[in-house]
Amino acid sequence: MISTTMLTAAVLLLTILLALPLGRYMHRIYAGERFWATRLMGPVERGLYRVTGVSASEEMGWKRYAISLLIFNLIGGVFLYGLLLAQGALPLNPLHFAGVQGGSAFNTAASFITNTNWQDYSGGSTMSYLSQMLGLTVQNFLSAATGITIVLPIIRAIARHKTKDLGNFWVDMTRTVLYVLLPLSALFALILMEQGVVQTLTGEVRADLVAPFVSGGKTILHQIMHVGPVASQEAIMMLGNNGGGFF
Repeated sequence: MISTTMLTAAVLLLTILLALPLGRYMHRIYAGERFWATRLMGPVERGLYRVTGVSASEEMGWKRYAISLLIFNLIGGVFLYGLLLAQGALPLNPLHFAGVQGGSAFNTAASFITNTNWQDYSGGSTMSYLSQMLGLTVQNFLSAATGITIVLPIIRAIARHKTKDLGNFWVDMTRTVLYVLLPLSALFALILMEQGVVQTLTGEVRADLVAPFVSGGKTILHQIMHVGPVASQEAIMMLGNNGGGFF
């Protein structure tokens, strides 16, 4: 049996080895270099800029960068809060959950946009699939991307020495999600599904018990298990170092 020390050392070594090519890849992305990744996803990136009116060549000072970051996350928090309140009247709710109570919805929205993801509820018995996918999973991406975009202007300030131009928040956010988090999450989700992690829009599954038992005078023959689009949310949750799981 492999000892805990050897396993930990192997994981650390693998992490360091993978950090080198990933670091070079991310440098090329944020430097705006043209290579296979930008040739593949470049049309999508440019299309997003055209729709949102973002100029990829325009850089920001630290104040404008910080204000853009705060406004973006404020909008995301308000959207998530409203989504949770209204989930009972929205689609993709096969278990017919009611809207989340106001205090819990606010706590969830605030915690997910700050990457703390503290949950005061049981996810599998409270959140609809729409809330899980459009709300929580999206914020798992955006809060992790926000953490990266906070570091980028600091790195540029150190590297460039005498300049007020520290990049463009909207460009950094787009490239982080499009080129870094989405591809890695898709890969990890496929690995999780291959290992048996559930990924479905089915509401629940009934399993026949191998050994039925008696509870409260009734013989229990089946177990009802909640399922859902779990692998896709767990992938970005682990990648982005988010808390809060599907269940």
